[in-house]
Amino acid sequence: MKSGYDSTTLGRSGLLVLLAGQLLPMIDFSIVNVALDAMSASLHASPIQLELMVALYGIAFAISLAMGGRLGDNLGRRRVFIWGVTLFGLSSLLCGLAPNVTTLLLARALQGVGAALVVPQILATLHVTLHGREHSRALGLYGGIGGLAFIIGQVLGGTLIELNPGGFGWRSVFLINIPFCVAILLLATRTLPETRNDRRVALDRAGTFWLAAATGSLLISLSLGPLLHWSWPCLALLALFPLLLGRLWQVELRLERRGGSPLLPPALLRLPGVRFGLTIGVLFFACWSGFMFVVALTLQSGLGMTPFQSGNAFIALGSAYFIGAMLSTRMVARWGKVATLLAGYAIQMSGLLALMLTLERGWPQIGILALAPATALIGFGQSFIVSCFYRIGLADVPKTHAGAGSAVLSTVQQTAMGLGPMLLGAVFSHVLQPHDDYRQAILITLGVEWGLMLVLVVFALQKRGIRIMQPE
Repeated sequence: MKSGYDSTTLGRSGLLVLLAGQLLPMIDFSIVNVALDAMSASLHASPIQLELMVALYGIAFAISLAMGGRLGDNLGRRRVFIWGVTLFGLSSLLCGLAPNVTTLLLARALQGVGAALVVPQILATLHVTLHGREHSRALGLYGGIGGLAFIIGQVLGGTLIELNPGGFGWRSVFLINIPFCVAILLLATRTLPETRNDRRVALDRAGTFWLAAATGSLLISLSLGPLLHWSWPCLALLALFPLLLGRLWQVELRLERRGGSPLLPPALLRLPGVRFGLTIGVLFFACWSGFMFVVALTLQSGLGMTPFQSGNAFIALGSAYFIGAMLSTRMVARWGKVATLLAGYAIQMSGLLALMLTLERGWPQIGILALAPATALIGFGQSFIVSCFYRIGLADVPKTHAGAGSAVLSTVQQTAMGLGPMLLGAVFSHVLQPHDDYRQAILITLGVEWGLMLVLVVFALQKRGIRIMQPE
């Protein structure tokens, strides 16, 4: 009897190729941030165009993730992974050679689509080819690389702008992707097993449209709203989001009742692990991206650090994050998923308090070394949270729905990361505006984040008795 999917063993080399494929699109979320000033000077870009350079990538990524997962399930995950890396490399080349802002914006959107073809195949392949401790270890690596990539992007972007290799200026932050894409493509065909569902399912065109509309309305309004002072078009788009989300749910529910194959199966959202994971994802990743945004702004505008120095200030956080991710497999095996998650919350929240104390006592003479202990504590705790997010979210997902399950988690993660800068950024700006006091603004914003993390602690304590708490 067929199990519904083709599964072969994923070797160590194949795992490294998948993780390298994950690293590239994740780095591009943050590497561009430190190059915006140089882009503005070179291409004479307006503030709205600069915002779109960041936003279009994330919007195209989030909108296309679910379809990327479905294509992998139908056509083969290795095949779609290769397509995605190819598109990502070509669009990176187009970004690096862009003669004007319009070309660069188009190329950034294509980069997002390429990333959306790559990322769901990684998590789905891990889910269907690995089992037991190997599966848990791979998820720990996946979570570690995903979080580390954001930090690498900040540091690498600042380094490239500072050193200006080859005289390419800001273009180097895109051109550096190309040799890595070529290497991944050469290795992927040799090391990755091909997995797919035995039965192809029809593309859910209606679900794709309504998902794109809902996600796009939210992310576009959040990206451009602060810049356009929340003019009525931005508010209208934001108000449309819950209506479009409701319509998406109706369409998917109707298709499921008819025996079809929804792009985002409502049955998945009824699974306790998926619901728990999505709750973690919405609040935590919003806090994470908001934290990175307001801290980077404080370091550069409040403490006068250069982009290079600001990027280096996150090295301790990223290093501790990666170490914690490597330890998370052992912790989950010993304590269980929810207990490890609670430990991550406690460590991260302690780090937030330590960072607030450091800023309170040392302002304005605060260097990178002074920030390192608190940020390392934050990164170490975050690694446990992220690894448990994937483990909990996939715990109940059938392997035949691996693509859809990974796409659901990734879509929520990316949407939440777009939400974070708006939420914590709004708190930061509200406190900052009256007196231009960066110290007070960052302290209150970090306090708000601590309170949101406390909400997640309460939620996790209520779920301690469910099945997903058990050790792997």
